[in-house]
Amino acid sequence: MISDNMQDYLKAIYKLTQAEHKVNPSAIAERMGVSAASVTNMMKKLADLKLVRHTPYQDVELTPLGRKVALEVIRHHRLLELYLAEALGYSWDRVHDEAEKLEHHISEEFETKIAQTLGDPTHDPHGDPIPTREGTLDEAVYGNLATTPGEGQSAVVCRVSDESADRLRYLAALGLRPDVTFTVIERAPFNGPIRLRLGQKEVNLGVELAGDVFVEPV
Repeated sequence: MISDNMQDYLKAIYKLTQAEHKVNPSAIAERMGVSAASVTNMMKKLADLKLVRHTPYQDVELTPLGRKVALEVIRHHRLLELYLAEALGYSWDRVHDEAEKLEHHISEEFETKIAQTLGDPTHDPHGDPIPTREGTLDEAVYGNLATTPGEGQSAVVCRVSDESADRLRYLAALGLRPDVTFTVIERAPFNGPIRLRLGQKEVNLGVELAGDVFVEPV
């Protein structure tokens, strides 16, 4: 039996793997907000279930089965986020927390109904790809606005980190959402603000927040 907590660990390991390729217990502890001892105990349980490969004090790797479970939870989460936004009118800064509460508790039938109702979507409200029913995922890597594009160049927003509701609300107020095209007017030196043109308006964005916005040059 794979508990909700185990599923959360598998999801966290998958996301860390996407960002860092190699994942160690310290990184898992930081992401999950738990102690190193808790991670060690959980890794033993997950290894016994053939969900991860782990040697003490070494990196952690999902097995094919562990990856399948992680992607299934992520599919539930992102479909729920989109359903909450599209069908129930939730703002994009509120859907993450609600989906976290529900993702472990929907049936496969309910998941299928949501997907059909939404037209088998490929991305959630933040631009993150939704895993397919078969367990595949678009793992395209995008640069972030903190470093690209250069002055005078244009790009389209592909996805936005959903880790902070406050940041999402601010980005929405600026108009920086997936599929929005913008032009970099100026990058101030020494990690100063970035000035952007979105349509007819200009906005300024700090470098730290710009790291939450993932883009593709156009």
